[in-house]
Amino acid sequence: MAAKLTIIGSGPGGYVAAIRAAQQGTQVTIIEDDEVGGTCLNRGCIPTKTLIASAEALESTRRAADFGIEIPGEVGYNHAKILDRKNKVVETQVKGIRSLFRSWDIRLIEGRGVLHSAEAVRIVQKDGTTLDVKSDRVIIATGSRPARLPLFPFDGETVITSNEAVQLTSIPKSICIVGAGVIGCEFAFIYRTLGSDVTMVEMLPRVLSTEDEEMSGLIAREMKKAKIKIHAGVKIEAVEKTSDGIVRSRLSDGKEVSSEMVLVSIGRAMNTEEIGLEGAGVKKGKRGEIAVNEKMETSVPGIYAIGDVTGTVMLAHVASHQGLVAVENALGGDAAMDYAVIPSGIFTMPEVGSVGLREHEAVEKGIAVNVGRFPFRGLAKAHAMGSITGMAKVISDHTTDKVLGVHICGPHATDLVHEGALAISTGTTARELGRMIHAHPTLAEAVMEAAEDTHGMAIYVPRPSS
Repeated sequence: MAAKLTIIGSGPGGYVAAIRAAQQGTQVTIIEDDEVGGTCLNRGCIPTKTLIASAEALESTRRAADFGIEIPGEVGYNHAKILDRKNKVVETQVKGIRSLFRSWDIRLIEGRGVLHSAEAVRIVQKDGTTLDVKSDRVIIATGSRPARLPLFPFDGETVITSNEAVQLTSIPKSICIVGAGVIGCEFAFIYRTLGSDVTMVEMLPRVLSTEDEEMSGLIAREMKKAKIKIHAGVKIEAVEKTSDGIVRSRLSDGKEVSSEMVLVSIGRAMNTEEIGLEGAGVKKGKRGEIAVNEKMETSVPGIYAIGDVTGTVMLAHVASHQGLVAVENALGGDAAMDYAVIPSGIFTMPEVGSVGLREHEAVEKGIAVNVGRFPFRGLAKAHAMGSITGMAKVISDHTTDKVLGVHICGPHATDLVHEGALAISTGTTARELGRMIHAHPTLAEAVMEAAEDTHGMAIYVPRPSS
């Protein structure tokens, strides 16, 4: 008899786990309380990237004259059509996942899953009725939601989270974005390109504080050029909605930001409530996350957890890989998560891609490193594209020459960074990466040149002055 697996949640962790288990002959039931694809597909990764694509298309059109293209009249946009396109992209992907479920005979039940044990899950269906599902193993993949603080008077209209930000039917004349992390910075460029007066407030000293300092600095510079105002190193102390439709945010340095709207992007909260964890004996960590080991096992044998709900690395592709690991172990295998090489992509304008150690992290670890840099303005392809902002940066171990980190800010950075991920995961040296033949003219040459620059041998770098 085929093994039976129940998965609670159908985001990028849950649906990947479901398909992989079904491919191996498992009878899979997946439970979803909202829509398949989870936050990533419906309110996160895909909607924002679709909006960014529209913003980039608008910006490119505004620069058409630079490429010899003549467009009479003023370039504008239709926000309703931008939203419609975004919705169609999401709908297409949702239909695709549902189609995959049908093709692999995966049973999808819509409702809220409540864990009773490794063998039993009760489903509260949309009509209020309950349904009990029996299985051999359970994977929890309930994800996360935007974090909220009592300080902010959320109303879904003038004080919003990222959930509402992807659904706005009109662009505000002014917006204050609280939090200059990945989500906040992506929305800052979207709104600014579409005409909003954007102000960012960040508690930490710099935007994108988790990234390499030089990449963070490049994005801050581009924000300044785009006239996005940044208040870094300060906190919001009070938020007041006024009768005239303005929201006033008082900062810890005594300044005040007035805007039509406030977007709060201060992190994510894990969806661990009302899913039966306590009753089933599943332990949680200090932050409320489901505690798991490297095999994605919880404290209860037969129950696994993956994705944001584990509080590990809150990225869609990490959730997917955790799903693969959990399934292999649930079916009797022996797999473990390795978080050492996880590429990340930030879809700002320009993009940021990073993998491995940041330079400051290497310094903190006491690792002697070589650092190579190469600006995109040194590439013929970048000039041909009209996208010369940014650079590639390679960090290598001074003793072994192995690549430890690759960080890129510039055109297609989120695609190019995977060359660095492969180099780190295979133990490639900076010399080997630099000597690998790269096609010309391409943007990937920036990675090659940065690798060569770790030894002072980049071809397209002028001779240092003596």
